[in-house]
This record gives sequence, C-alpha cells and structure tokens, in this order.
Amino acid sequence: MSEMPRVAVLYGGPSGEREVSLESGRNVLQALLQLGLDAVGIDVEARRIGAQLHASGAGMAFNVTHGSFGEDGVLQGCLEAQGIPYTGSAVLAAALSMDKWRSKQLWRAEGLPVPEGVLLRRAAAVPDLCAMLGLPFYIKPNRAGSSLGVSKIKAAGDIAAALAAAFAQDSEVICEGAILGREATVAVLDGQALPPIVIETPREFYDYTAKYLADDTRYLLPSGLGEHTDRQLQALALRAFAALDGRDWGRVDFMIDAAGQPFLLEMNSVPGMTSHSLVPMAAAAAGQDFNALCSTILRAAQRRVENG
Repeated sequence: MSEMPRVAVLYGGPSGEREVSLESGRNVLQALLQLGLDAVGIDVEARRIGAQLHASGAGMAFNVTHGSFGEDGVLQGCLEAQGIPYTGSAVLAAALSMDKWRSKQLWRAEGLPVPEGVLLRRAAAVPDLCAMLGLPFYIKPNRAGSSLGVSKIKAAGDIAAALAAAFAQDSEVICEGAILGREATVAVLDGQALPPIVIETPREFYDYTAKYLADDTRYLLPSGLGEHTDRQLQALALRAFAALDGRDWGRVDFMIDAAGQPFLLEMNSVPGMTSHSLVPMAAAAAGQDFNALCSTILRAAQRRVENG
C-alpha cells in the first residue's frame, strides 16, 4: 500500500449533531496524529467546503461529520466533485441510510425484517395512528440522527406535540410501531461484523440524553443474547449494510422482540466516535483500540482507491 497522503478530518457541520461531531473529529484527529500521519482538522462550513478542502492541501478525507450535510450524501458529493477520496459510504448509500423510510422499503424488498409504519409529510392529513399501529408507537423525523425529535407515544393525546417536534427536524416523519424488547447494535468494519452490543437505559428509550449525556446507560458486551442470536444479528447487519451499498464502516441498529425476532431500525453511515460511542466499544471487544480502529477505516478507504 502506498504512502498515505495528508488527511483532512471533516467534522462539525451545520446539523443538530454538530456538538457530537466536534468531539468525534477531535478524537479521530488526535488518533491519526498519534499514528504519525499528516492530518489536519476541518470544521465543515457547507458554503465554503470546497475552499476549505483546497486550502488544507489534503489528498484524503476522514469524514466524521454527522447528520444532515455530512451523512446524507451532500458532503460525499462535494468530495467527489473535488476528486478527494474519503472514508465511508458513497453518495447514494449515505443518502439512503439517512432516509429511514426508504432504506426500510429497500430492506423489506430484500426480505429483511423491519417494523410496520407509515410516512407522513408536513401539512398532510394525519390518519388514526393509534388504530393503525397500536400503542405504544414512535414518531420520529425521517432524516435526522442521534434520536433528535423522536417521541414515544403512549396515548393519543401525545401525538400532536410529538409530530410538531419531529416536523421541526424534517419535512417527513415516520410513525412506527414499537418493538417491545431489547435494543442492540452491530458495527460493520472493513467487511466484518463486530460483536453485537445490547443497550439498556432507564429512560423511555435510547434518546439523545441516554446516548451522549447520561451515566446510567448500560452497554452489554458480550451482549448476553447468546451465540445464536449474536450470529443472527451479525449476519443481518452485513446483509442490511450490503443492501444499501455501504462501505468501509458503519453501524446497524436493531430492536429484538420478546420472541427473539430482530427488526432493523436504521443504518448509520457515519457513526459517532465519542467517549460514549458504540463502534469504538465494539472494536475494542474485537481487539482494536481507538487508534487501530481509525487506521482500519482509513486504510480500507485507501485500499479501495488503489484497487480502483
């Protein structure tokens, strides 16, 4: 493998996940510098990204810009236009994975298990969601991350406020039947599925606070689900990742019902790299510390470029 060019670590950006991305970026930049690589950080400005990339002198980008612009195919398109190779999924896969509804439609067509739900657009008539989905169910923005704007609906009176919160994040909203059971996630790294992690929180669900701020969220690794279920989740994660044409790295999230049936929730094409983040935990369990994880992601992208 040829020598690594200067790497621009892309982070920050304009989305509601900016603060998380800033921490991810700091951690990745520090890791690359500790690995002895020539790396610079760029706090992404949507209207100046071309000039920022040119000024950096970078020949490769390590993208940890979460949420809109960074994770939905737009930044990926900018990098393609600049001719700069980058880590992670390409334009279409990034856009699809950010779009929860359309990724689930594709997974359903592939025969993969997904929860039942309905898509609502702003100003459209709201059907009788309780009759359609039963209680409880979730209302969530279609294209937002970190559980921003997500609500768990326990009574019909909760719906109006939940829709307002979700539509504040996106023009499309998913109303989705709740899978009552355990939440799990599987990281995909350079073609391999890492050990599953089960997430437990005393909160109503794994929301923004539980993900990034709370100290009482529990991460079970080993998962405690048993070898058969672990392997089932890993196989499903790889199929879901491949169906969206993911590459290099990502994370696939699940709910597992009381009967042990897993359901796909979403794929994250630019997962968090913070002190609370799940991919570094899974990588550590598989024998890779944070620096090694960053190196694996970057080398996977470099190898792909060299192989054409």
